[in-house]
Amino acid sequence: MARINDNYLKLKAGYLFPEIGRRVREFTDANPSAKVIRLGIGDVTLPLVPAVIKAFHAAVDDLAKGETFHGYGPEQGYSWLIDTIIDKAYKPLGVSLKTSEMFISDGSKCDCSNILDIFDNANVVAIGDPVYPVYNDTNVMVGRTGEADEKGYYENIVYLPCTAENDFSPAFPKEKVDIIYLCSPNNPTGTVTTREQLKGWVDFARKNDAIIFFDAAYEAFITESDIPRSIYEIDGAKECAIEFRSFSKTAGFTGVRCGLTVVPENLLATTAKGEKVALNKLWNRRQSTKFNGVSYPVQKAAQAVYSDEGWPQVKEVIDYYMDNARIIREGLTAAGIQCFGGVNAPYIWLKTPEGMSSWDFFDKLLTECHVVGTPGSGFGPSGEGYFRLSAFGDKGNVVKAVDRIKQKWGK
Repeated sequence: MARINDNYLKLKAGYLFPEIGRRVREFTDANPSAKVIRLGIGDVTLPLVPAVIKAFHAAVDDLAKGETFHGYGPEQGYSWLIDTIIDKAYKPLGVSLKTSEMFISDGSKCDCSNILDIFDNANVVAIGDPVYPVYNDTNVMVGRTGEADEKGYYENIVYLPCTAENDFSPAFPKEKVDIIYLCSPNNPTGTVTTREQLKGWVDFARKNDAIIFFDAAYEAFITESDIPRSIYEIDGAKECAIEFRSFSKTAGFTGVRCGLTVVPENLLATTAKGEKVALNKLWNRRQSTKFNGVSYPVQKAAQAVYSDEGWPQVKEVIDYYMDNARIIREGLTAAGIQCFGGVNAPYIWLKTPEGMSSWDFFDKLLTECHVVGTPGSGFGPSGEGYFRLSAFGDKGNVVKAVDRIKQKWGK
């Protein structure tokens, strides 16, 4: 009989968001008249902007004519999309990239996990706590870890606590680590890494021969000009960092699927024999073997995001969500609830009132306020006692949700 990958059995319960969905379904089935407002999972609610839809339609029409039909595209992505992103998203930051250093994919979530294919399981990984669950769980799945302890920490992963006590800025690991996950703006805390802090991490990685996985999926939501949008704004980062970006939240592509990964050509790692190898070549080989590329219409739609017509429209949507974040942050703060984030990210990370556990607050918020959020403990042990609310909602519903919470916990 075929054997399973036993590492999957190490994973705790279900993935966080399906568990949330299960609890919400049970409540709504039992209370069909309840008008539940969902501010939990970070899915967008506004439609794709007109410029993107126009490009999408035009690209689909191309597939209907022999002279403009496109079959298999390059696994790395079309150069016209890559060059557009480099010119519009990176050059304004003072970052120079080669076309060969960027790879278009079906989302940064996939890339953050698939990147592990080119790294040996003997590498020691450092992960923030709390953290986007994909970082932790995919390392368990590939067999890098041992079992989890009673707190939920897995053997062979170095966890870096991020709490209000350290301003959600983790200390450098004391142990020798090989791979470091950083996410800024951060999911779930909504906080950001300053330029000085990011320089510290780049210096640390270079000094200790470590690689940084930098998740910049929410960079478009940064409002403060002095916060880095790319790790490559920091000198030396091309020698120690891989960057992931996404169109999912930036342009509402959660149902369309498009992201990108940057692997600089001079980023090296070693073989078991100590020989240095370029990671760009390995990732290129991995993608060429296991991935057939993002569809032509999706890439045309992605290119339109950065057009003269498209970007102002996309920015308007981003501003809409960030105004939602302001409404949540200011409303809950006025109610006496301690809040973090929501300034440079579409997430508000709050301290659960009355000393409640994260899941107890989830159930109370659902059953008494008919509002759905995300328990902080689902992002890691250090998330216990915290809770995440998403700004990706209809503004009217956001206002109603805040009013309901203020009525329940307002002081």
